[in-house]
Order: sequence, then structure tokens, then C-alpha cells
Amino acid sequence: MTALLTAEDVVVRFHTKKGVVRAVDGVSLRVEAGEVLAVVGESGSGKTVLTRRLMGLVSGGRSTEVEGTVTFDGTNLTALSAKELSAYWGAEIALILQDPMTSLNPVKRIGAQLAETIVQHERVPKREALGRAVELLHSVGLSEPERRVRQYPHELSGGMRQRVTIAIALSCNPRLLLADEPTTALDVTVQAQILDLLADLQSRLRMAMLLVTHDLRVVRSRSDRIAVMYAGRIVESAPTPVLFAEPRMPYTAALMNAVPPLAGPNHTRLHVIPGRPPDLIDPPAGCTFSPRCPFAQDRCLTEEPPLREAGSAEHTYRCWFPVGSPAWAEARARNIERGVSAAGIPVTDEKVLL
Repeated sequence: MTALLTAEDVVVRFHTKKGVVRAVDGVSLRVEAGEVLAVVGESGSGKTVLTRRLMGLVSGGRSTEVEGTVTFDGTNLTALSAKELSAYWGAEIALILQDPMTSLNPVKRIGAQLAETIVQHERVPKREALGRAVELLHSVGLSEPERRVRQYPHELSGGMRQRVTIAIALSCNPRLLLADEPTTALDVTVQAQILDLLADLQSRLRMAMLLVTHDLRVVRSRSDRIAVMYAGRIVESAPTPVLFAEPRMPYTAALMNAVPPLAGPNHTRLHVIPGRPPDLIDPPAGCTFSPRCPFAQDRCLTEEPPLREAGSAEHTYRCWFPVGSPAWAEARARNIERGVSAAGIPVTDEKVLL
């Protein structure tokens, strides 16, 4: 496959009164044509800022510092002017935001918002664009599309509004769709419907998709590869089946353990990740996950682990004591014996399941 989108050493820093926030700290990734790349991590890990930088919605200025390059189909997007970049929005790259209520114009009818995008990029008459709007609403499974185009966003449910935003994003047949937590504000049943819809559209239209989420269950059957983010960096990346079968980064394994099982006893203890995500103004030295890691050793607190390969370039991780290795087994046994990690986190055999 050919890389459609490539990001190299992307950095986004926000200068605030309290200090410099390292929201994205040297991220490199690629999205192949026609594939689904999932970016997974806790809130505050930098996923949304990264998505907006890839789209070109975050640029350098008085309070924002950006570095790195983003290339789309051979074109360096970071070298384009705002006017040149806007030609890619909607036509080549589209974005679905977290909250459909705030991403839609509350004083414009649904049909007008859909038609606006079509007219801008394809220069067709407004009447034709409105006809396309009805077809688009039908394609995303919205009932009574002829009536919906005359309605305002507040007249629709959350799930309906999200289908509208998907229709707008797909109105000009983009080659890459960036879906930033597209089911955050929806109930569980509607979440599944929206995710199934996105998977179906991605497959039928053969477009690439970058799916941002905090829930590993969402991406297990809906992605080709997964990149795990923590503290502004990608800490592990692998093809989806490989990541679930052989996670190397303790943070990845902890995310998997934190997901409650769908089958088993009615009363199952949930396994939480201790502590809180690091302060991006003053991140810890060494491995940024070490203050929360039950396997952390003294080296983890002082030396930053490099990006390593786990057998192939397709599976990379950042850890001195990767899960499943002899070094990890020794670190696990050592911390269980002394009852704490190097960072002082209480550790018992019961808590360390891996």
C-alpha cells in the first residue's frame, strides 16, 4: 500500500501563563490509502490536538509553536498558505468532530449546511446541491431525508446530528476521513450504530480513515492498525491483531485490562490505572508512564526509552521492560517482592495481573 498521509516529528506547544504545554511531542505516523488507523489514549493524551494539526487547523502564532511536516499524497501541507490548504478541506480531507451540536450551525437548516460544502468545492447550482443533500442524508441512514433538510440542528436527536456531520464530511468524497471521538456524546446503542455506519462507508467508498478514541473495544474490529498515545507521544504502534495478542508497552496492557469483560461473573473487579496522566507543562523525567507503572525500575525514572521494534518495523514501542520479555518478568517479580514500584506505587501479586 501507498502512504496517503504521513506525519513526521509533529510538535505542537501552547505557551500559557503557567508554562509551555507540550500537547504533541514529536509524533510520526502514516495512514495508508484505504486503511483505518486508530489513535487510542486517555483524555489529555494529545489525540485531538494531533488530529487538528494533521488537518491544518492548528498553526504557529504568538502563543502556539508547531514543528514537523504533514504530507498528503506527496504534497507538504505544512508549507501551504491558509487559502491553499482550504482547498483540501472537504474535497480531499474531511473531519468529524466530537460534539455534533457545536459543529453544526444552529441557525442554518440542515440542507443549507450540506449544500454549502458541495457548492464551494464542486461549483454546482444550489438546487442540484440540495438534491445531493437529500441523497447524502439517505446514504447515512437518516430517516425522511426530504424532511430533515428543512429542519434545524436542535430539531434532531444526537444520533441524527452526528449522521448529518458524517454526511457533510462525505459530501465531496474525501480520500481521508479524520473522525475525532465521533461517538462521545451518544448513548451506547447509538454509538454502535454510528461506528458501524462509518465502517460500512469507509469500506464501500474505499477511503482512508483515522479514528480517534479512548476505547480499545471500539477499534478492535474496526481498524487495521492502532497507535497508542500517552503524554503527547505515540508509545506503541502495531497492526490491530498483533497489538491485542502481544502488547509490549505496559500502558497498552493497562488500557486493555481496564476494559470490563463482556462475559464472566456478574461481579468483576475493574482494574484501574493508578495515578493521573502527567502534567504536560512539567512532564516527569525518563519514561512519562513510569509514575503510574507497576513494573517501573530506577532506570525508568531517569532515562527516556527510545522507540524500539518488536520483531518488525510494523510493531514499535517505548519501554525498557517490555511486557512478556525476560527483563519484564524480573521487574515484575522484583516489584511484587518489595511491594512497590520504583515510583512508589503499591504493588501486589493480585494487582499486577500481567
